[in-house]
Amino acid sequence: MSAIGARLAELGLSIPPLAKPVAAYVPAVISGHHVFTAGQLPFVDGALPATGKVGAQVSAEDAAGYAARCLLNALAAVESVIGSLDRITRIVKVTGFVASTPDFTGQPAVLNGASELLGEIFGEIGVHARSAVGVAVLPLDAPVEVELIVEFA
Repeated sequence: MSAIGARLAELGLSIPPLAKPVAAYVPAVISGHHVFTAGQLPFVDGALPATGKVGAQVSAEDAAGYAARCLLNALAAVESVIGSLDRITRIVKVTGFVASTPDFTGQPAVLNGASELLGEIFGEIGVHARSAVGVAVLPLDAPVEVELIVEFA
């Protein structure tokens, strides 16, 4: 078992199957020594566990959990193009989008679901730059979407 696979198992997690794109794009591309993922929704077995806006139909706490699921889906996309997550040398940036009500301002706390999980999985190389953006709506009415930029060797 790989080192990252072992760490995921310690956390009671695993990398899910690669989510199928919902439009005309690929889940991840390599440029030089970086992988750029497409935005990943919190699919579980091909379905969204919730829809709607954070601050209305979805709680901030649940949305943070969905952000963590988006992260696992993004790691599946990375793994699909580099073969092993053990090749990651740095998580460079996380960009997260939170479909939220106009008065909701907790987007950073929602994205902590993804950021904190990266730290748990990767330790120091999981420390990253991040943007947390509130938006009116996301594809399929998902509450959250996450994309990654990672460096690999």
